[in-house]
Amino acid sequence: MNAGSNVQKTPLPDDQVDLAVEVFRMLADATRVQILYALIDGELSVSELAERAGKAPASTSQHLAKLRMARLVRNRREGTTIFYRLDNDHVARLITDAVYNAEHAGPDTPSHHRGDQPAHPPANLEGPADEHPRP
Repeated sequence: MNAGSNVQKTPLPDDQVDLAVEVFRMLADATRVQILYALIDGELSVSELAERAGKAPASTSQHLAKLRMARLVRNRREGTTIFYRLDNDHVARLITDAVYNAEHAGPDTPSHHRGDQPAHPPANLEGPADEHPRP
């Protein structure tokens, strides 16, 4: 991309690299990717996420706890139901880009190039989760 450029990027600080590695570690699980992908369109309950991921609610809750500790999702309680949403719009972009990149590994034209899917994740993430509270 910057093949002719003499501009060199400053290396990332070790703590920032460690955090990025942890994000990728969280994405290295098919169930967690399914959960995060389902949350791109908005908030869902644990039972709805379990159904979409094809997993038991207890297993889904364990994955959600890990995602919450990694600050990829947020939760709220309404009565006895717990709802989850993506922590911020960067998570939606990360998941969408990962899925789109994976589509390029196949032999066919990726669906995002055919117009079968939106070019970008929906911008319906509401509230403080859209802000940049963390660097």
